[in-house]
Amino acid sequence: MKLRAFLVTLTVLLVPAFADEAKPEENRFAKWEKEIAAFEVSGKKKPPPKGSILFIGSSTIRMWTTLAADFSGHPVINRGFGGSQIVDSTHFAERIIFPYAPKQILLRAGGNDINAGKSPEQAFDDYKAFVAAVHAKLPDTEIAYIGLCPTIARIKQVADGDRLSALIIAESAKNPKLKFIDCASMTLGPDGQPRADLFIKDGLHFNEHGYKLLAERVRPFIMTSGK
Repeated sequence: MKLRAFLVTLTVLLVPAFADEAKPEENRFAKWEKEIAAFEVSGKKKPPPKGSILFIGSSTIRMWTTLAADFSGHPVINRGFGGSQIVDSTHFAERIIFPYAPKQILLRAGGNDINAGKSPEQAFDDYKAFVAAVHAKLPDTEIAYIGLCPTIARIKQVADGDRLSALIIAESAKNPKLKFIDCASMTLGPDGQPRADLFIKDGLHFNEHGYKLLAERVRPFIMTSGK
């Protein structure tokens, strides 16, 4: 009886501890709930056509307000949510990717992963998990990864960004449904440093000039209706 009482007491003490350990991950996804719910409402009010081109990822996508104009003639969907990492797009795929059955997904994420302390290899593992999740439900959907580029605010992370890009380039070479859009030199001036005229004051996010260059890099990779 004493042993049973001890085990019951131990269980009561340990369950809250394990519950606390689970909270950070739960809280991570919970903070996006309002944005994801808003996407769902928008998608139901005005359902995009099946086979659209879906842009997803972090703030570079979220703040791309000229997306539809930049790719005029193509049915594009913006599902960027700022501050997100690759794992977040995977987690919410059931709600903001699969319902649209896009023919092509353009993913721009990974910078926040590295900024949060993940190694390029860890971010790459998350990328592969994203690809696996998408292709499990949408095997014919092409995934184009928009590569990271040097920014003023995160200049110290360029080497890690380049390493992540190299891993994704190698992976893309093995799978015809994967593409890599190289943006490594896009933001650099003649001195090899990020150009201040391409960013807003935070030195991290693009201004209209930066987005114009980004659109030029992405445009050749956009799938046409005939593909």
